[in-house]
Amino acid sequence: MDWDKLKTFQAAAETGSLTAAAERLALSQSAVSRQIASLEDDLGMPLFHRHARGLLLTEQGQILQDTTDGMSERVALAQSRLRDSREKPFGPLRVTTTVAMGSIWLTPRLVEFTRDYPDIVINLMLTDHSLDLGKLEADCAIRLWRPTQVDLIQRKLFTVGQSLYASRAYLSEHGSPNSMEDLDNHPIILYGATGALRDVDWLATHGRATNNPRKPALILDNIYGVMKAAQFGVGIAGLPNYVARGNPELVRILPDVRGPEFDIYFVYPEELRRSKRIKAFSDFLSRQIRMWQSGSGV
Repeated sequence: MDWDKLKTFQAAAETGSLTAAAERLALSQSAVSRQIASLEDDLGMPLFHRHARGLLLTEQGQILQDTTDGMSERVALAQSRLRDSREKPFGPLRVTTTVAMGSIWLTPRLVEFTRDYPDIVINLMLTDHSLDLGKLEADCAIRLWRPTQVDLIQRKLFTVGQSLYASRAYLSEHGSPNSMEDLDNHPIILYGATGALRDVDWLATHGRATNNPRKPALILDNIYGVMKAAQFGVGIAGLPNYVARGNPELVRILPDVRGPEFDIYFVYPEELRRSKRIKAFSDFLSRQIRMWQSGSGV
């Protein structure tokens, strides 16, 4: 059986949609449909039931998926090992982290990495939900929570504190609260997504009973959005300090009020322990953190 057809079949089986499979494989929907139809012709049996709501595996399709499941991960691992057999780090490196960490902290620093390692192409995947490193959905991750998978190598990067922030324009118009109780007279902005991020919605209940949270003026599903809303004067937000540190429009208020701290980790699969690309990126992160903590970084 042709590997390209099997790869297309696996993408369609996992997504349940020709459109989603085409997006994953960077192919046209018609190309995906033709490859699946060709595979079905080769096997002499249908692999999917076609419905208006998507694709459902037939019994034969389920048998084939049981075989192909994991093949993509093994091929990706083989490609990674082959690339790293070269003396010089080379090839794509898929890095995943949260929207705020990737947009605010990491991206401005990548100019140094691309200059030092021109043969490594960073594919930065920003999401506040976890990609499965064990299945090689990404090569490595910067995570705002401690990984629980036992087959992942992890290294703590730094500890993040959280504080209250508002824009200069907002404070000029509305004044600054003098206590947590004063926050009841100000609109607040909350992070409200469910998922892997923890302890970033602390402003809702800080100094109050958990069954009596503050009523927000605005809820957003990522910290970058919360930061931008505060920057443009919507209200007061509790933000990780690394998010607000480089934003000249934001002012820290009530400096004695601090949210919960959390640790940030660099994580990658055990299979990539010897990867030259992973080592290059890990060393780069260490240099950037030292400069950032000393105040000489971006």
